[in-house]
Amino acid sequence: MLSRIDVALAIAFLKFLAVIPYGITARFGDGLGWLFYQIPSRRKRIVHTNLKLCFPEWSDEKRENIAQKHFRHAIRSYVERSVQWFGSAKKLDKLIELDSAVDLTDPDLPPTLFLGFHFVGIEAGSIFLNYSLHRQCGSLYQPFSNPQVEELAKAQRARFGVDMASRADNARIVLRWLRDRKPVMLGADMDYGMRNSTFVPFFGIQTCTLTAVGRLAKTGKAQVVPFIGEVLPNYKGYRLMIYEPWQNYPSGDDDADARRMNEFLEEHILEMPEQYYWVHKRFKTRPEGETSFY
Repeated sequence: MLSRIDVALAIAFLKFLAVIPYGITARFGDGLGWLFYQIPSRRKRIVHTNLKLCFPEWSDEKRENIAQKHFRHAIRSYVERSVQWFGSAKKLDKLIELDSAVDLTDPDLPPTLFLGFHFVGIEAGSIFLNYSLHRQCGSLYQPFSNPQVEELAKAQRARFGVDMASRADNARIVLRWLRDRKPVMLGADMDYGMRNSTFVPFFGIQTCTLTAVGRLAKTGKAQVVPFIGEVLPNYKGYRLMIYEPWQNYPSGDDDADARRMNEFLEEHILEMPEQYYWVHKRFKTRPEGETSFY
């Protein structure tokens, strides 16, 4: 557990990184990721396990290459919280390209669930999405183990006008936001256990996948709009890609809706496999009788 002094020092360092040129911060994070990859660790083993499960046809050399690139991206993404949490709106404007199939300034935007996917640019993408909407939004977050870090993250993520709620809170909060015409941001592509989940394929593996998105969309009469934050090459910043609303979703079939979400995710992982969040135990929950992959 981090002490208050540790947290204070970390905040001071992040604020320092937020005011120096972004290219220096990004290169520092990249170098730190390369260094950490040289050290055997549990997270490194998780990355390799996930890549072997999802891409058994890849050569060992290709998996090693993608694993190292991903580890560097993952550590860099933590370092770049500095810019995302403490950088000015003007700085974010310069760093993030917006490619949206939805008019975010539309005053008549219907009730909308913005569905984020856990690529390494999700933090930057979520913050800039809220900034671009120019209205109060709602956002669900996964609780942190350290309460001080949680309070910091909530405050900085909410700085452009976001109502934050823990994923553990009641779904009625989300439905109230939708009823009040507040866009809601949430992620659903991680293993949160069997509550409100089902097993459907993800790269050919039966994977515990949330069904809550379809249910919330149905009850809240909301459209579902997927978005992805991409890290641009050569330390140029990020691209926020907002896609067309999913048609005929939810379908009324929880398994079919969960599989559709995984198919969308598979398609975009193949475009930039090094940027998906492989350090997460995506296959932690197994069907009854199966042994753990980890």
